[in-house]
Amino acid sequence: MLAGIILLTGAYNLETISISFLGIAAGLAAGLSYVLFIFGFKNASSIGKLQTTLTIAFFSFCIILFLLSNKGEAASVLTSADISWFLLLGILGVGISFIFYVLGIQKTAPTTASMVAMIEPVTASLFGLLILGDHLNLIQYLGMAIILTTITLLSVKQSG
Repeated sequence: MLAGIILLTGAYNLETISISFLGIAAGLAAGLSYVLFIFGFKNASSIGKLQTTLTIAFFSFCIILFLLSNKGEAASVLTSADISWFLLLGILGVGISFIFYVLGIQKTAPTTASMVAMIEPVTASLFGLLILGDHLNLIQYLGMAIILTTITLLSVKQSG
């Protein structure tokens, strides 16, 4: 899967990639946060009500984002000509997908859920391709194929 992600993102081309300590730290923190969310959510939903768990997680995340955000830039979104895109991405990209994710994680093991979630680079690339008009080269398509094949094989192996 890692090989597919490297091919899809172009991380193999060291001349076009800039690596910084802050970038590495942010990537590691994002991965750690994701793991904590999966295992924490799975444990919390088995103890209490799903809606309570989600509400607490959502409002905690909102508070953290509010504290870290640029209030002026956040307020400018409300008067932006692109507010419909913000709403569409929020509803489709976060809202609906999160509902499906939550329903799915209740019925799967955390390890399976984390493997299936690795499809995110593929969906983001397809979004860029179909909506934003980005172009992918053959190596990136190969990376997508490797990711999808790996996820499928690992999911079938684990469920069987």
